[in-house]
Parts: sequence; C-alpha cells; structure tokens
Amino acid sequence: MTLETYARERNAFRARVMSHKKDRAVHLGDHVTLIFEDELTMRYQIQEMLRAERIFEEAGIQEELDVYNPMIPDGRNFKATLMIEYPDVQERRERLAVLRGIEDRVWVQVEDCKRVYAIADEDLERETEEKTSSVHFLRFELSDEMAGALKRGAGLAIGVDHPHYTATLAPVPENIRRSLVNDLA
Repeated sequence: MTLETYARERNAFRARVMSHKKDRAVHLGDHVTLIFEDELTMRYQIQEMLRAERIFEEAGIQEELDVYNPMIPDGRNFKATLMIEYPDVQERRERLAVLRGIEDRVWVQVEDCKRVYAIADEDLERETEEKTSSVHFLRFELSDEMAGALKRGAGLAIGVDHPHYTATLAPVPENIRRSLVNDLA
C-alpha cells in the first residue's frame, strides 16, 4: 500500500495481523517465543518499516522486500522469528551469555518422524563469542512425508533442547497446527 493508503488502513490491518499472529505464536517455557512468519506477517512488517522510515520510492521499497521476503515460507518449510525474552536487563545479559547456540537447538517434530532442527540466521551471524542475540530467524525444512502427514492431521511438537534451556510444546494446539499447515504447498 502507498503510505497514504496504509495510514488510512493501518488500524484495521494491524488488528487483522495481531489476530492472525495468535495462531502462529508458540511459547516454549517462560522465556522463548517463536512467531511463525508467513506472507501476511511479512506484509505487515514491510508496511511498518516503510511507514517508520517514510520510504516511498521504488528502490527503497524493493530493498525492504528483499530483506523480508526470505522470511516467507516456500511451501516446504516453516519460518519463524525466535525471541529470547528476559525483562530484567542484567538477567537478560547473563542468560544470553549461557544460551549461545540456542538458535541451533530449536526443533519441530511431526508425529512419527524425526526432529527437524532449525537452520538459523541465514541472513547474518547474530551470535558473538560472548553471547547470543535475543532475536534469531529460523527455517525448518520438512520432507514430503512430513508435509503430507501434517496435511492428513498428524500431530506436531515444537521444542528447544539447549543444555541451559529446554522446553517442549507437545502437541502444538490445533489452531496453531492448522495455521502452519497452510504454509505447506
């Protein structure tokens, strides 16, 4: 949308996206949240960036599309934003230091199949020798067998098995499972 159109439509569009995200958010324990991205969530992110940066020229718009389009599932995978959330600054600093590598220990598992671990941060490195980032971008590649099983109603589990943080959601609630199945071709 143009900036003017988005200004008029923003409240309704935002409400639609926030409602949509409820079926795409997975909380793993008290401090890790996955937001599974799709075309609608990325459209919202792009519109918000264009609005915040007052970008209206074609080259700038294309640059934002190039940044965010890779986060849209391609029909055989799930893509998610991983957020590590500790409200207290000091605790967050300490936990991010011990949680190095957590982005590689997040998994999804289709009923009766092996776990699929995330491919993390393909855009840039988000970890240093001292700590991990509080935000990571993940991709989970599914086999044809897994995608087919999910489409036929198989259960889904999601978890993290880092030495300093473990959590599992099994089974994933049906509303979230259904929403994620929509990402599969």
